[in-house]
Amino acid sequence: MSVKFAALRARYYKGYLAGGSLAMTGDHIEHAVTYWAMWQLFHSPVLAGFAVLAHWLPHLFFGVVFGSLADRFDCRRLIQLGQGLFVLASLGWGLCLAFGVLQPWICVLLLLVHGFAGAIWMPAEQLIIYDIVGAEHLPSGVRLQATGIQLGQLVGPVIGAAMLFTAGPVWAMFLNVLVYLPFTLFLLRLPVTGHSRSGERRLERLSLGAVVSVLREVPKYPTILIIIVMQGAVGFFIGPALLPLLPEFGELLGQDQSGVGYGLLLAAMASGAVAGGIALEAIGRVPANVRIAIGSALLFAVCCLVFALSRSFPLSLAALFVAGLSTMVTASTSQTIVQLAAPPDRRGRFVGAYAMASNGFKAGSGVMVGFLSGAIGVTAAVSLDAVLLGAIAAVLLVLVLVVGARRLRAPDPHSGLPLDAEADPAP
Repeated sequence: MSVKFAALRARYYKGYLAGGSLAMTGDHIEHAVTYWAMWQLFHSPVLAGFAVLAHWLPHLFFGVVFGSLADRFDCRRLIQLGQGLFVLASLGWGLCLAFGVLQPWICVLLLLVHGFAGAIWMPAEQLIIYDIVGAEHLPSGVRLQATGIQLGQLVGPVIGAAMLFTAGPVWAMFLNVLVYLPFTLFLLRLPVTGHSRSGERRLERLSLGAVVSVLREVPKYPTILIIIVMQGAVGFFIGPALLPLLPEFGELLGQDQSGVGYGLLLAAMASGAVAGGIALEAIGRVPANVRIAIGSALLFAVCCLVFALSRSFPLSLAALFVAGLSTMVTASTSQTIVQLAAPPDRRGRFVGAYAMASNGFKAGSGVMVGFLSGAIGVTAAVSLDAVLLGAIAAVLLVLVLVVGARRLRAPDPHSGLPLDAEADPAP
C-alpha cells in the first residue's frame, strides 16, 4: 500500500523539515550577497573559484571525520554547531563590510568557516532523519529533506538579491542571521538525538586509524561502494560547475542582456528538483534501489548533453528541468540506500564517506568543467563531461543488471541487500 508524504506522519518531522529548509535558504542568501560583494570589491576570479572550493573541500577531507562525530555525539548539538558557524560567517561578512575592512584573506577565512559549517551539518542531519522517521519511511524522509534543500537553493538567491538591493549588503548579512535562529531553537526542544533507536550508537574512540578503517571497510559493502562511485562521478564530472557557465550558454541561446533568460536558466534545474521531489512523494511509495539511482544518474548525463548541444531556448530549459528532477531522484535514492545498507553502529561514518564522494568531489567539477571550457569551449567541455559521466553510469548499470544477476544476486553478507534489490528495511 502506497503512503503519500509518509515522513510527514512522523512526529517532529514537519518542524525538522521546515527548519532545515529555512536554514538552507539562509545558506544561499549568504551566497547571493557575498559573491556579489566580493566581485564588486575585488573583481577576482580567483576568489570566485576559491568560493566553490571552500564550499566542497571540507566534505572531501573531513566527511568521514564529521560522520564519526555524528556516531559518537548528540547530532542535535553538531547541527547547532554548524548553525553557529553559519551565523559567525554572516556576522563576519556584515561587520567587515560595515567597517570597510574586508580583505581577500578575510574572505578566504569566512568562506572556509561557511564550508565547514555545511560539512559538519550533513552527516548529523541524515542520522536525525533516520531517528525521526525510522527505516520504513526513510526514503520519504530523505526525499522530502532533499526537496527542502532544493527549495532553499531556489528561493535563497532570490531573497538574497531582494535584500541586497533594498537593505544593502551589510544589513542583508545581519538580517540573514535571523534566518538560522528558528532551526537552532527547534533543535533545543527536539528530543531525538540521532541515536534514540536501540543498537545504533558506537562509542569507539575517534582516531585517524578509525577513520581510515571505514574507507577500507566500504568495499565490503558492494551496494554502498557502487553508490559512492556513482555519486562521486556525478560530483566530479558535472557537479555545481554548470551553474557559473549559464551566462555564456544564455548568450549562445540568443538571450538579451535583460537577465530574464539567465534567471530562467538558473531556476530551471532547482525547479525540476523541487517538482520531482513533490511528485515522487505524491505518487506514494517509490522504491529505493540501485537501478533507480544509477538510471537517474544516466538520465542526468543525457540531459546535460542535450543542454550543451541545444541552441533552442525552450529545449534547454526542458533539459535543465529534467536534469534537476533526475538529480533529486539519484541523490535522495543514493542517500537512502547508504543509510539502510550501512552497519547501524557506524551509520554516520558511512554517511560521511558518501558525503566525501558526493559532495567533496564537486570541488573537482570546477577543474573538469571550468578549465576545459577555457581550453575547448563550454559546449565541448560540458558535452565531454556528460559523455564520460554517462559512460560510467552505463557501466555501473550493466554491472548491477548483468553481473549482479549472475553472481551477486545473493544478499550482501554485510548489508543484506542484493545489488539490484530494493533498499527496504528487513522485516
